[in-house]
Amino acid sequence: MKKLNLLIMLCFIMILILHQAKPIYSQVSENEKRYIRIGSLQSHFTAYGSERAWNNVYYEGLAWPADYSYQDNAVIKRAWIAARDFTDANGYHWDYWGTYISKGYVGNSLYPMELKQTAKFEPPTVYVDGINITAPYAWDVDKINPDQIPDRIVTNIVNTTLGLTMTRRILAFSQQYHDNYFIKEFIFKNTGNVDYDEEIELCDSLKGVRIGCGTRYSVCREGAMKIDNQQIWGKHSWVTKRGEDYHLHANDHIPDDYTIVDWIRCGFSWFGQSERVSFDNVGAADINSDGRLCAPQHAGIAILHVDKSATDDSDDPNQPVALGWHAGDTYPSVGDISPSDSINILKLYNFLSGNPYPNENMGGTDRMDETYLSSITDPVDPYTIHGDGGGTNVWICYGPFDLAHGDSIIIVEAEGISGLSRQMCEEIGGRWKQAYDNPGDTGPFTLPDSSTTNNKDVFKNTWVCTGKDSILLTFSRAKRNYDMGYYIQQPPPPPSIFEVISFTDRITLLWNNSAESSPGFAGYKIYCAEGRYDTTFQEIFACGPGTDHPDVVNSYEDTDVTYGHDYYYYIVSFDDGSANNGIPL
Repeated sequence: MKKLNLLIMLCFIMILILHQAKPIYSQVSENEKRYIRIGSLQSHFTAYGSERAWNNVYYEGLAWPADYSYQDNAVIKRAWIAARDFTDANGYHWDYWGTYISKGYVGNSLYPMELKQTAKFEPPTVYVDGINITAPYAWDVDKINPDQIPDRIVTNIVNTTLGLTMTRRILAFSQQYHDNYFIKEFIFKNTGNVDYDEEIELCDSLKGVRIGCGTRYSVCREGAMKIDNQQIWGKHSWVTKRGEDYHLHANDHIPDDYTIVDWIRCGFSWFGQSERVSFDNVGAADINSDGRLCAPQHAGIAILHVDKSATDDSDDPNQPVALGWHAGDTYPSVGDISPSDSINILKLYNFLSGNPYPNENMGGTDRMDETYLSSITDPVDPYTIHGDGGGTNVWICYGPFDLAHGDSIIIVEAEGISGLSRQMCEEIGGRWKQAYDNPGDTGPFTLPDSSTTNNKDVFKNTWVCTGKDSILLTFSRAKRNYDMGYYIQQPPPPPSIFEVISFTDRITLLWNNSAESSPGFAGYKIYCAEGRYDTTFQEIFACGPGTDHPDVVNSYEDTDVTYGHDYYYYIVSFDDGSANNGIPL
């Protein structure tokens, strides 16, 4: 099967990457970020080890599909680590110690040591009428590593006052079946290093280490803009889960065709009903326009691997100890981590042990949506289940782990987003809007299984909820990718130079042949959209390989243009599949 390496190259508004070397230091500022700008899922990652999406203007990050506007899905990932029976570098003994992995704790209990991004190939340089429009992204990539398998790897290292060093690697792929998720490899090692310098302050074992997070999604920013702006922080997001029977399938093989499996350990969110809206808003149909569904996204986290212990790196089917939902802004504070905070830290330790805080009404390990929704059109607002206006988090906790000095444990997660395509959002939303405008229109409406209904909301919501299958397929692909050691089919790289030159009667596109030395290279395709870039692109040109000389330039002239109109282009390099040699997709 042919593979595509899709890199959007838009005239006037383009979001590609230019490589430029940047020095690496032994410590980095908590404000440092690296952006992954390939594939259909794009986001930033911060030096202190977790992400808060608020950028002082809007919630930014986890944009899917990234080639459209306002598709951000991130709100916040609150993460913590804790341990028991711990003596710190000052000799103070804690019955329980814990910290919040947050920017505000840098210099207190967190010490960012490294944040860098490596790329498999040189990011393209894009020129529009002689202007290098990729220059603003020059610092995204720190180094080129042609031997790595993922197209991008972000590496982040953070020391903590616990003496537990977290190394996380975020892996991104541009291959079209794997470009809507990140795989995140976490290594938690008892280094004994409690600050920025290289000196090792502690050498004792760490006991009962617990690691946890609460992750909230807006699913998505555009949907909130159309329906209820309080959804920008995820107020109306449902959470559900799968994998209750993972222990029965832990050694199962996911078929080569990526059949959807529902036993993968995962939790994910989708946009539910707002009590502030009088109509059924699931999917966020744009009632003031063409009805397009503006919130098809299902976003969440799958657990791919958890070490059983520091001495047994086999996957523990009994982890995580908690997987479910929790009230969005309700969590135990650790204060400034002084002795007077000991009681609060004990509450944090209990929370990370799988006990909802402050009581069982604020969280659970059930499928929240299935527990509290009586039907697919039930108008329950999810935040009313617990009363926290901050919304609802996907709640995951691991542990306990005992780590001798030098020991480590590995946890691997996949974070992904999927749902209905833009074309299906237009079709389903448009048909719903037609019936919304005409109360006498009772269908019939065709459901995904080809049966029909006379209820427009059942029709719309059933299609939106196919996103559950879509995200499970995404997680199935991520799990198989991980299980194979990332040995998936590799697409050819994009051209390293792409140039757009506008004239009054035509637009000339130029690109070099740097991709043509890739095994099995078959050619290029060019796509164009007129007027706006967040719409459907049409293929306007295709060609085969010319020469493998990197300095030779290919060209295409688009003469079907009107002076004064905006045009947007992207180029795709593809292969013929001959180099796959039986490698699974």
